[in-house]
Amino acid sequence: MTKPLEAPSTEPSVLREDTDGVATLSLNRPRQLNSLSVEMLEALQDELDAIARDEGVRVVILAGEGRAFSAGHDLRQMRDNAAEGDHLRLFEQCSRMMLSLIRLPQPVIARVQGIATAAGCQLVATCDLAVAAEEARFATSGIGVGLFCSTPAVALSRNVPRKRAFEMLFTGEFIDAATALDLGLVNQVVPAAELEAATRALAQKIVAKSPYAVRSGKEEFYRQLGLPVEEAYAYAAHVMARDMTSGDACEGIDAFLAKRTPTWRGR
Repeated sequence: MTKPLEAPSTEPSVLREDTDGVATLSLNRPRQLNSLSVEMLEALQDELDAIARDEGVRVVILAGEGRAFSAGHDLRQMRDNAAEGDHLRLFEQCSRMMLSLIRLPQPVIARVQGIATAAGCQLVATCDLAVAAEEARFATSGIGVGLFCSTPAVALSRNVPRKRAFEMLFTGEFIDAATALDLGLVNQVVPAAELEAATRALAQKIVAKSPYAVRSGKEEFYRQLGLPVEEAYAYAAHVMARDMTSGDACEGIDAFLAKRTPTWRGR
């Protein structure tokens, strides 16, 4: 029998703040190291669905309140709801949310402090970009409790070299932020005091670009990855030919030739 989920909290499990075209979503279970409860996954999905329709949001930052980014799934809740059907619904729910991050028109930047383990590491790998504090640590640690991180493996193996992904998945050992940078799991590593500013600076670099080009580019980037190289080039050629007629491309090229700052139209 499925047991009740966690007791209602007066605090929302996901916080949202919008500033200058950037929506920051903060996982808000700091006492549980932002473990991904069913309720948190639902709240995060609701926010992503709303942002996908919000043309005022140009970039999303995904962060964690407190001393950790995310410790992965809520193991206590998973044990309390131990039927296979419960687990399947949970992992399908989580997979849908991860795919929503990829399909979101806006780029998503993970802002990582503390630990990012198991599904928390999966979150980092799924985001388009990531900035980490020097003290951040990453692991796919399910193997340590007898549960291979199968769903995190999907994202991790698409971000870091195969043998390093295999090592992380089969040992469960932590890697530090510098190693994560070397492997390509994160884009930048900065002192903890500079983490928020560095992440926002990266976001603003994207906000300054053409909204149309960013939306089109993110969709093209992920679609071509799944195609054989000849099909990828054919698809990319059609996208570029289409985008050359967009208002933003015409404005951007005209501005470049005239040596002036473009005024983006978003279409």
